[in-house]
Amino acid sequence: MERLQKVMAEAGVASRRHSEQIILEGRVTVNGKKVTTLGTKVDGNDVVAVDGVPLQKEQHEYFLLNKPRGVISSAHDEHGRKTVVDLLKKEGIDERIYPVGRLDYDTTGALLLTNDGDLANKLMHPRFEINKTYIAKVRGLVTNNDLRTLRRGVKIDGKMTRESHPRLVETNRAKKTSRVKITIHEGRYHQVKKMFEAVGHPVIKLHRESYGCLDLSGLASGEFRPLRTAEVRALREL
Repeated sequence: MERLQKVMAEAGVASRRHSEQIILEGRVTVNGKKVTTLGTKVDGNDVVAVDGVPLQKEQHEYFLLNKPRGVISSAHDEHGRKTVVDLLKKEGIDERIYPVGRLDYDTTGALLLTNDGDLANKLMHPRFEINKTYIAKVRGLVTNNDLRTLRRGVKIDGKMTRESHPRLVETNRAKKTSRVKITIHEGRYHQVKKMFEAVGHPVIKLHRESYGCLDLSGLASGEFRPLRTAEVRALREL
């Protein structure tokens, strides 16, 4: 037997965490009876329905998107703004998918989308420390001392960041800007932007170059592709 929220996530309803919220809202029934307890377990003989619609095991889909600026990292937006899911739907992808984690509205780059709630939940869990590499254009001329500080960790929101791997790419003395490649293992809110602010270099532009084993080779801004079987396997092994 498996927890109800895990079964829902595997069926592509939503991530495991979002599925928990759906249960608490009283939108789920098991064998015709409303369930609002998160500890509920079900097996293959139970009929689970969400908003009156029985769950059906969906085939898992995995896509890598080169997210452009000005797009929301969500399946839907209450303000009617364009979302990353809209980009895929425009190209005929009708499966119920959602992004794994988030990139800010003005941040570009690698974003994984899937209906595999179990994998998504694991990838977003802090203890798995998935490598995420960014290119940041920042104000000011970044020094070796700044890089050492970033590498050791800085305090943001009252908590130290873990060790990161920054490398200076270039500086523009005329415009007083720098470009830095940095790899982090956490996924805290606005983390990269806050890290650079902590060393006196506010971010002008931010681009996620890679996520785990996935990079953007061959993908222009706004383009996406399905993951290869070997890539899905590699993500699971992370």
